[in-house]
Amino acid sequence: MAIHLTPEDRALIEKDSDLSNREIALQVKNLTISFRTDNGKVQAVRGVSFDLYRGETLCIVGESGSGKSVTSKAIMGILSPNAIIEGGSILYNGIDLTKASEAEFQRLRGKKIGMIFQDPLSSLNPIVRIGKQITETMMINKDMLKRYFDDLVAPALTAYMNARSARDNAIAEAKTKASMPMNGYEDKLASFRDAKATLREKITLARKNKEPLDDLKAEGARVVAEEKAFAEENKRYLAQEAAEAKKVIAQANQAYKEAAPSLKAALKEARKEAKIKTKAHHEELKKELAKGLAEVEEKKKLLSLSEEQKNRLKALKKEILVLKIVYGIRIYGLYVFPKLHMKYKMELAEKLKPIHAEIAEIRKDFIAVEKEEEAVRHVYQSQVKITKKMAKEKALSVMAEVGIPQPEKRYRQYPFQFSGGMRQRIVIAIALISEPNILICDEPTTALDVTIQAQILELINRLKKDHHMSVIFITHDLGVVANMADRVAVMYAGKICEYGTDKEIFFDPRHPYTWALLASIPDIDSKEKLEAIPGTPPDMIYPPKGDAFALRNRYALGIDFKYEPPFFEISPTHFVASWLEHENAPSVEPPKIVSQRIHHALTEEEAKIAHEKL
Repeated sequence: MAIHLTPEDRALIEKDSDLSNREIALQVKNLTISFRTDNGKVQAVRGVSFDLYRGETLCIVGESGSGKSVTSKAIMGILSPNAIIEGGSILYNGIDLTKASEAEFQRLRGKKIGMIFQDPLSSLNPIVRIGKQITETMMINKDMLKRYFDDLVAPALTAYMNARSARDNAIAEAKTKASMPMNGYEDKLASFRDAKATLREKITLARKNKEPLDDLKAEGARVVAEEKAFAEENKRYLAQEAAEAKKVIAQANQAYKEAAPSLKAALKEARKEAKIKTKAHHEELKKELAKGLAEVEEKKKLLSLSEEQKNRLKALKKEILVLKIVYGIRIYGLYVFPKLHMKYKMELAEKLKPIHAEIAEIRKDFIAVEKEEEAVRHVYQSQVKITKKMAKEKALSVMAEVGIPQPEKRYRQYPFQFSGGMRQRIVIAIALISEPNILICDEPTTALDVTIQAQILELINRLKKDHHMSVIFITHDLGVVANMADRVAVMYAGKICEYGTDKEIFFDPRHPYTWALLASIPDIDSKEKLEAIPGTPPDMIYPPKGDAFALRNRYALGIDFKYEPPFFEISPTHFVASWLEHENAPSVEPPKIVSQRIHHALTEEEAKIAHEKL
């Protein structure tokens, strides 16, 4: 089933695919998430597992409804209230995020794990200035000593909150299960309603034709009896589930009751130790501040001005005062003539510029020492408590970093004054202001035109390298991630169907769904007609049996409709859930357009490597 590749091409694909020495930043294991709806339970994510390594970009690709965004929202702890995490774990720094409390997420969200949402306009508050929205995260967490204290307490607090969350989740799940009727309840009730409606129609017709009603009445009595028996059966089922839920709730409460005292004691001890360490840390910062200021003071003592310089400074200050008085008199009352008012203000600024420059030249040694003193105080302040001034300076710096022109001016503007691309840059700035370790990008370029899309992708790539972040990039378009992914996970119907490095997915795809995604990407070099994926994704209230993609897959085998395929290992980093990889499966060729693109891309890659060697 593989593309016919030369040994050189195979070596190129497998190059740099060793992940054994990489540090894991985030680990998702067998994550299963459902949503309660009026029509039944939607199985959105069904056993998703992947590792995110430090400093890499993992792209999760798939059509709408495949479970990509639900997975990312579970990582951020922002799932909707009707969501149920039925199993699995999300491990970050020893914390299982599936069991973490809201208080725990507030410590991590934004500061450790940031997110860029799909629609920048709906992500921003239209009546709040951009500057305030960017600095909000910093100002909420401005007490740096408290953050230091919280980080020290975090392990013990996490253990306690996880135990409490496990109890609460078990109770909530038991109650939910106890309140849900038996499988097929709604369908069975609907069948009874339909049967009774049909009987009523028959009885009406029989009466109209003056036909006997005995058989119809007997059939009606049978339907009513069956409905009553089914209701009794469901009642017994609910009673049984309620009894089972009562046991589960009792067990959960008992387990928490046994574990809570030791966990509370450990938390109390951790807070006590953290208080002592935080105080010691603050004293150390004060000592460093005092030492830095003392060094600056020594430098100040060595500085002096000659009598000539002192006299010149006095003369320059007097000149500034005279100019301000003269132009103040001229400008007074001219606010009703804006052009003239502005003309005099600009004249004053031009005349003051050389004077200030001369003062700065005379006092340059003093200014250098003053800046050094300011830097020493800034280092201390940034580790104790963030001020509004410091937050603004950081925001302006980040705005410039993400490519927003005139950040000083833009800082005071509202979202409606920005274009779509600029709004997306603002959202990225908000995500970066707290320098998170992990950045989740949920289709951040969907609403943008292709030119701005390319700029945003390039920006995310650059910021990832500069800040050494790990990035989870979610999209429905494989073409978008061709030049930025380190590894790719292809999702369909709540499952990962193919998982590998960027070269393995683009140059040696194995799953028919991956072929379909690749075949639907527009390409100026291809003369073949683009192939749309036939059909629609399945209804996840009733997930299909076997391979979920089978009904849309022209390469589907009989076994695809009966049994779910396991993961077949193509290489240590490349896994595919497709029966076509089984040793007894027939040999099939990918679509012609996919084969042509792969060979063309490999030729370009080999030429690029050869050029780099030269």
